[in-house]
Amino acid sequence: MSNVKMIVQSETELRAWASKLAKELKMGMVILLHGELGAGKTTFTKGLAQGLGVSQTIKSPTYTLIKEYDTGVLTLYHMDMYRLEDIGGEGLGLIEYFEGDGVSVVEWSEFIQDDLPTEHLDIYIERVFEHDTYRQLTITATGKKYQELLNHLNIS
Repeated sequence: MSNVKMIVQSETELRAWASKLAKELKMGMVILLHGELGAGKTTFTKGLAQGLGVSQTIKSPTYTLIKEYDTGVLTLYHMDMYRLEDIGGEGLGLIEYFEGDGVSVVEWSEFIQDDLPTEHLDIYIERVFEHDTYRQLTITATGKKYQELLNHLNIS
């Protein structure tokens, strides 16, 4: 497991970086997004969708839990597990998504900890309070294919 940190200075830069990442993703990859409300998790997902070629409008799946976007080169499964804080994800068939033919992006994954694959990419998005639009990203790769992904992106 290894991690890297980087600063993005705007929503546009956050989306651009996510779009760049998307071009390197493979079927069955799982990205866990962490951050407080308003940190930029959905903005990140919009950039990822753009990089995958998704033509649909990306919205937070807070009330539906999972939204599927299938107009890109890979299907994007956008999950928001916030509403599962007290009950977990048992019975949702999450493994079908995680091992499916697309890429899974999970917000609030701490509420489904027992259902997560052991290998994944964690992205922590934190506000940089001196600069309203800046975000610090801490990216942690767990597993060989995610480490290779980080190495290929050459983030310093």
